Amino acid sequence: MNLRILNISLVLLLLTGCASSARKRQAAAAVEAGVRPGIEVLREMGFSPLRGKRVGLVTNPSGVDRELNSTIDILFNAPGVNLVALFGPEHGVRGDVYAGGKVTDSTDPVTGLPVYSLYGPTRKPTADMLEGIDVMVYDIQDVGTRSYTFISTLGLVMSACAEKGIEVMVLDRPNPLGGNKIEGCFPEVGFYSFVGQYRIPYIYGLTVGELAGLLNSEGLNRGQKGDEEPARCTLTVIPMDGWHRDMLYKDTGLPWILPSPNIPTSEAALCYAASGICGELYNYLNIGIGYTLPFGVFGAPWIDAEKLKAELDSYNLPGVRFRTIHYKPFSGSCAGKLVQGVQFFFTDYEKAPVTLLQFYVLQAVARLYPDKGAFETATGIGLFDKVCGTDRIRKAFGKRYLVEDILQDWNGDVEAFRQLSGKYRLYK
Repeated sequence: MNLRILNISLVLLLLTGCASSARKRQAAAAVEAGVRPGIEVLREMGFSPLRGKRVGLVTNPSGVDRELNSTIDILFNAPGVNLVALFGPEHGVRGDVYAGGKVTDSTDPVTGLPVYSLYGPTRKPTADMLEGIDVMVYDIQDVGTRSYTFISTLGLVMSACAEKGIEVMVLDRPNPLGGNKIEGCFPEVGFYSFVGQYRIPYIYGLTVGELAGLLNSEGLNRGQKGDEEPARCTLTVIPMDGWHRDMLYKDTGLPWILPSPNIPTSEAALCYAASGICGELYNYLNIGIGYTLPFGVFGAPWIDAEKLKAELDSYNLPGVRFRTIHYKPFSGSCAGKLVQGVQFFFTDYEKAPVTLLQFYVLQAVARLYPDKGAFETATGIGLFDKVCGTDRIRKAFGKRYLVEDILQDWNGDVEAFRQLSGKYRLYK
């Protein structure tokens, strides 16, 4: 290499290094500025909307500030705020109940406050539970998908408070899936449930505060039959500062506190939307539950990993990549068995067909193993339909196991909801 070429190379290297350093500084500055969740904004307001009021709080371990202080403890020690009761959704206010476990009424060991269960025989607060409360605060990190039960709890709390004339305050937090992606059809009458309580798409592209506003104003906050009269409450949303719609959670600068045991990372929240529906088919495909990659893989003892990857690669799905994986789950129906399959990665979440990814996997498996059709061999069909919000998807897909047969139906409500939900967006 002559001296001139060497000098040019050094200059290019220095320029590249400077540009890289500049990007790193910009990224670091963005993280340092970060997103301030509703609890921090409320604190900067001096808790003025709650001063002099008796406060109930619906929360779990994900309700924290950036210094990992619990909203429970923040409000309990806030001057002029009288926190009088806690309400526990699935997994409990301190996160000490595992997935599906019964949450019971108890006393919080830290504050001594009564804790009322909203996951068990009672899912909607009773009049006795709400006695003496002026305002009910909700602070839980959302997962961004219709089937996660925390938003169902929110709706039931809003309904109960409306009946009692109690204000509801939502402390807003980021949607980990961002604020642009919308996928999935509306549930239909007969399929409303605690894992599909509202007439919204499976991925709804709203923060929990925005969703609360939509449910309250549009009258979508109904019970599980879908035909009850809506109960509209007095709603206040304390918005975040610094969040915008194209942010995934990793862009916020906030720590991720698992809202439930099987969502240990914000990446798991992205993956949940892509595999959680498939996971309702018991004893069929392992999706990483019982292993270290919850919702991040598709596998089974009878699958050839290389063949499954090759089939999926042939679909050329945008924004997603696959790698082969071999693992042994430590719990569940595949515990101790060698499982083969694929792990998936999002290279461009906005472009990826997120919810349909699991249907493409089911299509690939059906092509490779025609004697192992999902709906002919699995159990849990009823819950699969409830999570989809209809049995139309299963019936149409199950005829040939081709995604093309459900594309129009699955995303048929997206544009209508995008128009409707646009009125309730708090962030650009």
